[in-house]
Amino acid sequence: MERFVIEGGHTLSGTVTVSGNKNAALKLLPACLLTDQPVVLHNIPHIQDVIFTFDLLADLGVELTDLGEGSWRIHAANVNKTELDSKLASKIRASFVFSGPMLARMGQVTLPLPGGDVIGGRPLDTHITALEALGTAVEMKERGLFHMNADGLHGAGYLLLPEASVTATENTVMAAVLAKGETVIDNAACEPHVRDLCNFLNSLGAQIEGIGSNRLTIQGVDRLDGGEFRIGSDFMEVGSFIGAAAVTGGEVRIRDAQPKNLGMIRIVYDKLGVHWIDDGDDIIVPANQSMKIKPALGGRIPEIKPMPWPGFPPDLMSIAVVIATQSEGSVLLHDWMYESRFFFVDNLTFMGARIVLCDPHRVMILGGNQLNASPHGVPSPDIRAGMAMILAALCAQGQSTINNIRQIDRGYEQIERKLQALGAHIQRVGTDV
Repeated sequence: MERFVIEGGHTLSGTVTVSGNKNAALKLLPACLLTDQPVVLHNIPHIQDVIFTFDLLADLGVELTDLGEGSWRIHAANVNKTELDSKLASKIRASFVFSGPMLARMGQVTLPLPGGDVIGGRPLDTHITALEALGTAVEMKERGLFHMNADGLHGAGYLLLPEASVTATENTVMAAVLAKGETVIDNAACEPHVRDLCNFLNSLGAQIEGIGSNRLTIQGVDRLDGGEFRIGSDFMEVGSFIGAAAVTGGEVRIRDAQPKNLGMIRIVYDKLGVHWIDDGDDIIVPANQSMKIKPALGGRIPEIKPMPWPGFPPDLMSIAVVIATQSEGSVLLHDWMYESRFFFVDNLTFMGARIVLCDPHRVMILGGNQLNASPHGVPSPDIRAGMAMILAALCAQGQSTINNIRQIDRGYEQIERKLQALGAHIQRVGTDV
């Protein structure tokens, strides 16, 4: 099995260009099922979850053409089945968002429970509630399969989502754009990848208003055309490279970082003593940051917690943990969304970090101490925890080994090559079996 071997203690410096937004790509690709005309998507990251999504599309009869440099032509003229391959679909969380476009295009779909990171419970109730409001009959079959049938989707009128779920919002939007009538989605998620999806669909002829807000108004149309669209940069990867630069003490320019998407990330990282300079669409992370945690009012220990957009992204909580270990002072991180997010911190404790796991949702970091390498290997339990362990190894003394790097490959494109270009001593070794 492949692993990363990392020699820590080397300053990162130079320029890096981040890949396209993973969470956007995983929704825009199934959205291509909504039209029988060819679509060209640019800036698609070459990561494992995207490859799984390509496999799902190909299995449905979709024609995929690699145009090079992250550009793909997707032509769903001949979709020839309505049941997703269970083995493929169970590999990624995003497989469930095939239900919206398949219902809109084919009138039915059968699919299994989705896979993805094991970071805690992520119920599908909001998806089901929304799809039923659009006229879908949902039945749980044997072997954990969902069978959904819609004899003509209709607008839901006013639809208040029970939670501002990103994937449920995206799934609902994809179903509603071809439904007959109006759907007003309230409490909609409005992350950058949700905006990308809505703008992409509008470019094909959909009628979606309120993009970027928590209320989306959708007028269903009869059909969508083909088109061309460029996916935005992955702000999770931007946040990861900011952290890598900060904990190693180097100056790094991140190209096409799109600072407009980094507002709350800036506020939270500033609490941890990390800042950067905007330079057009790029940002520059200066060398030798202060790395001091700012106390809350009255000298209290500050608290960091994720919130729906424009709040701090939950996927950067693991990165924030490692940054906090290298910043002087104390901070409480509270991920109220996912009860397994912080289970990886035991590995940081073994490396010398002072961390108290208060409960499954909260960790107290007593920062400012040197980490020591973990030569015997630490796991990558999920995408973001795996990247967090890379950051820890980069700033640790000695040589560390990180196992199960397939998880990291699911969300980061050629991460070792990008880090090597910045001066990191990281090697991929072993065989992918």
